Amino acid sequence: MKVFYSPMSAEHDPVFRIVHGKMQRNAEQAERCRLLMAAVTNLGLPVEDPGDIPRAAMLRVHTERHLDFLENGWAEWQTLTDPGIEIVPNQHPVQGLKSYPRGIVGRAGWHIGDTSMPLGEGSWKSALGAAAAAYRAAQAVNDGERAVYALCRPPGHHADVEISAGHCLMNNAAIAVEELLTKHKKVATLDIDVHHGNGTQMIFYGRDDVLTCSIHADPAEYYPFFVGYDHETGEGKGAGYNLNLPLAPSTSDEGWVEAIKTALARIAEFKPDALVVCLGLDAHENDPLKGLKVTFDGFAQAGHLIAQAGYPTVMCQEGGYLSPDLTTSLESYLSGFLGKDALVEPAN
Repeated sequence: MKVFYSPMSAEHDPVFRIVHGKMQRNAEQAERCRLLMAAVTNLGLPVEDPGDIPRAAMLRVHTERHLDFLENGWAEWQTLTDPGIEIVPNQHPVQGLKSYPRGIVGRAGWHIGDTSMPLGEGSWKSALGAAAAAYRAAQAVNDGERAVYALCRPPGHHADVEISAGHCLMNNAAIAVEELLTKHKKVATLDIDVHHGNGTQMIFYGRDDVLTCSIHADPAEYYPFFVGYDHETGEGKGAGYNLNLPLAPSTSDEGWVEAIKTALARIAEFKPDALVVCLGLDAHENDPLKGLKVTFDGFAQAGHLIAQAGYPTVMCQEGGYLSPDLTTSLESYLSGFLGKDALVEPAN
């Protein structure tokens, strides 16, 4: 299995975040790169630098003004009086009439959806690296590879057309989907991150050439709160092409794996030409975000089931945060996918 990973991924190392009214160190730290790469190394998988991504590939998903904000916003932020080291909005557009503002403070509130997504000096480089990994993985699958892992960092599934949120700058999985559609007629996504893939859902919600499926902790009391419910099934041409499977926070391997089987059954009905897996590892029982209670064996089972489905597959890394178990979670999933013995104990 090929792996695409850009060294630029470590350039983004955010500091700011608000949790329960308190400012805390951001959970999506550059250290994640080392922990995830350790699993790839342990499995002996070949790693390639994806190189550059054409702007046109990003524009299939995001608007030009969003890309411009991500690329140039931080430098403009530094022209403010006494600016912070990261862009953190102090106001967001809410329901009702709204217009696109000219100034950087207003545009920050337009393009950044929450306090988990501060934009720093190196954020654009990392966003390019993550998007390029997804893009090149999709190209490789289009060229005949059976399955490719894109070590995308920062993650992407909360980003929509014009909003970066939930640690996500650009929607890497959506970029992979659009590249796959240059060769294939239909693509499915399967999001197993502990958080609902709201950005991916939004991007494809009105389309019938992309089936989006998400398995996640119930958003009634978990991020992203306002979306990710089972009654959201698509609209217009996309009616019936979105499947949400929210789970109780007590859910462990049995319930999680059953949800994956349900999603795979819907995907089989859809008969896609290719599959994009949004590979979150934060459903693990020891992940610091504490959403579900999946074990290493659960990840191995998931990998095995997804491999058995038999689709040309791009796997885009999503969540999974700083824990001694992060490396083993990825190693367990990839071992299951590759048909190796599943790991059930943390690596030393």
